[in-house]
Amino acid sequence: MTEKDMTRLPDLTRTGVGTGALRSRRPIYQDSIPPCNDACPAGENIQAWLDLAQAGRYEDAWQKLIEENPMPAVHGRVCYHPCENSCNRNFTDTSVSIHAVERFLGDLALSHGWEPRFTAPAEGRHVLVVGAGPSGLSAAYHLTRLGHQVEIYEAGDMAGGMINYGIPAYRMPRAELQAEIQRIEKIGVKIHLNRRVEDLQAEMDAGNFHAAFVAIGAHISKKVDIPTRDASRMLDAVSYLSQANSDSPPLLGRKVSVYGGGNTAMDAARTARRLGAEEVVVIYRRDRQSMPAHAFEVQEALDEGVEIKWLHTISEVGEGDLQIEVMELDEQGQPIPTGRFETLSSDAVILAVGQESDTGLLKGIPGISFKRDGTVIVGEDMMTGADGIFAGGDTVPGDRSVTIATGHGKRAARYIDGYLRGTPFSYPKRHPLVDHTMLHLWYRSAAPQSEQPYLSSELRTESFDEIVHGLSEPEALFEARRCLSCGNCFECDGCFGACPEKAVVKLGTGQRYLFDYDRCTGCAVCYQQCPCHAIEMIPEPVQQGEAHHG
Repeated sequence: MTEKDMTRLPDLTRTGVGTGALRSRRPIYQDSIPPCNDACPAGENIQAWLDLAQAGRYEDAWQKLIEENPMPAVHGRVCYHPCENSCNRNFTDTSVSIHAVERFLGDLALSHGWEPRFTAPAEGRHVLVVGAGPSGLSAAYHLTRLGHQVEIYEAGDMAGGMINYGIPAYRMPRAELQAEIQRIEKIGVKIHLNRRVEDLQAEMDAGNFHAAFVAIGAHISKKVDIPTRDASRMLDAVSYLSQANSDSPPLLGRKVSVYGGGNTAMDAARTARRLGAEEVVVIYRRDRQSMPAHAFEVQEALDEGVEIKWLHTISEVGEGDLQIEVMELDEQGQPIPTGRFETLSSDAVILAVGQESDTGLLKGIPGISFKRDGTVIVGEDMMTGADGIFAGGDTVPGDRSVTIATGHGKRAARYIDGYLRGTPFSYPKRHPLVDHTMLHLWYRSAAPQSEQPYLSSELRTESFDEIVHGLSEPEALFEARRCLSCGNCFECDGCFGACPEKAVVKLGTGQRYLFDYDRCTGCAVCYQQCPCHAIEMIPEPVQQGEAHHG
């Protein structure tokens, strides 16, 4: 260990740890939560499947992954990977490219035809899921694994929800999406397309369902009050993106304007470029730092020739042009009008100002409450105010993403299972979280993240071909091996080799170690040598002569 590394370690002599006649503290092996797991909205055990992947056990890694998330090939493409923002490796070089390894495993499973392995408990019940988007598919999948019979009623002509209707094919190819949906059907989930639910209670009674999960996507665009002399030239982004993915995509003309600053606005603008628009301008009321769109989405749009007019708003839509007003930010960062106007030539306007869910099917059911925006109020157990009716995804208040919706579906499935079996579900007590300051990295070698190949910006707008490609097997293996195993022992033998009293006993591969407290003096060298903080020092208990198994 270098002198620099030693300065990062806590001064254990000040906390009573030492080799005196009486040991004041002792080491214990303790599993903790890595920050990637903690940040994952789908609740994946990322560290566990990375560990299997780095051993080359790819199918086992995939099986571990799909215990929590049924569609890794999808999430490896569309998730905004908050796990990587939290990765402790960011403080060494760059985060582990978790989403890229997830995509590699998802694609590998599809190419090899792997099927989920599980044994479902007996005596399940009959559950209705409304909506075949990510939340509904997730709930149905997990409920099936829990032993229940599940049917999904989907109003559209294809399953996938906003993944299918709202995310362009250059980000999410449809073949992989449909293949993962078909795998969910194969385990027993029945999906009924073109089946709109108008009266939920009536459908539950008619189908003899014992519970329902409502996961209706946000398909209704919010209204915006803009004076216009030609309303036919204005269309909402959700409808536009849905039509763009059809066999008859809309052609809007040579110059297209997009109003909004979120990811949907970026998708609409980039799609318009691919459908032949020569000039595409995004109009947004605030500055770039305030845009809700992810920074990489904004940059990719700019790279593809999309112009963005920050601090502007549309004041009127004319015949072949727009009147836009320049905005300024006040001291609170809110946009205020300046009275200065510009004229912008435009053949069509796409409105991307947000979406809402149509929760009308729940309005007549006693006990169910709603927010002002129409979203449904649910409890910690995801149940509405009506017994046996649960909701999640875009149907409930909160942030919206494919991964958040998937996590809602899994969470709801566990609570629904508890409700149906009469044994209410509760999450176990959480292990402590390990941040980068708690690691003792006596090995530090720069191993930069493997970069995924990108289609050049010059070629992107010529088609809807996928622009980000996957890692090769050697690259995915290398990337998985960059994981630091934060908070959980990976049997590096650091404690075993460092202990001066031979108090650390090896139990064999996969069995970890134990402490022989008859030999241990509490010197804490094992704690200092543990790179991933899988060892903690605790006050000495009263009893003596026992061992602790890691």
